[in-house]
Order: sequence, then C-alpha cells, then structure tokens
Amino acid sequence: YFIHFHTHIERKKERKKEIEMEHYNFAKIYMTLALFAIVLSSVTIEVARAQGICNVSGEGLMSCRPSITPPYPTAPTAQCCNALSHADMNCLCSYKNSQLLPSLGIDPNLAIQLPQKCRLPNPPRC
Repeated sequence: YFIHFHTHIERKKERKKEIEMEHYNFAKIYMTLALFAIVLSSVTIEVARAQGICNVSGEGLMSCRPSITPPYPTAPTAQCCNALSHADMNCLCSYKNSQLLPSLGIDPNLAIQLPQKCRLPNPPRC
C-alpha cells in the first residue's frame, strides 16, 4: 500500500511539473508571437514611411496619423492636409475595408473623414 501511495504521489508531482512546463512553453510562445507582431508592425510602418501610399509620402502619412488614431484623434495638421491634396483618393478608398489599417491602429472611418476635415475639393465617396 505504501509503495502504491508513494508512486501515486510521485505521478502527481511529475504531472504538476509537466503542467508547469506546458504553461511555461505557452508563455514563451505567446511572448514570441507578441514580439513578432510588434516587429511586423514596426516594419510595416517603416515601409509605409519610406515608400508612401497612394501618392502620399511616408512623411505625409505619418503627419496624418494622430488624426486617424483612436481614441482621441486630433484635427489634421496643415502638413497632413497638404499631403492629402496630392493623394490618389480612389487608391486611398481601396484601404477602407482592409485589415491593414486597424492592424496599424488606424480607424478607417476617421481616415475617410480626413479630406472633408482638410476642406479638400471634391472629397471622395468611399
């Protein structure tokens, strides 16, 4: 009986260690994925900054970022509005339903409002 009880306790200890290792491995995987997401987001932002999108320079895009980022968007700056004045609006509208904008922390609905807020002639109807 004692040997059986002792073996049972040993199995419980081993199982507890296995569970702890599973939790540790899960935490490592989660942290790795989180780090990967941060790096990917940073790379995406850097590529956008360098290349620009839809005839808007990367610098112009970044100047608009505070106006299209929740929860407290600011009024668009003159630099942002100037950048938008050269934009291909149909191209920008194509990003309306894209998952790219939310993944970068950008609210597509706020982005669509920018041309009107900048008082650009003939704002697009996305």
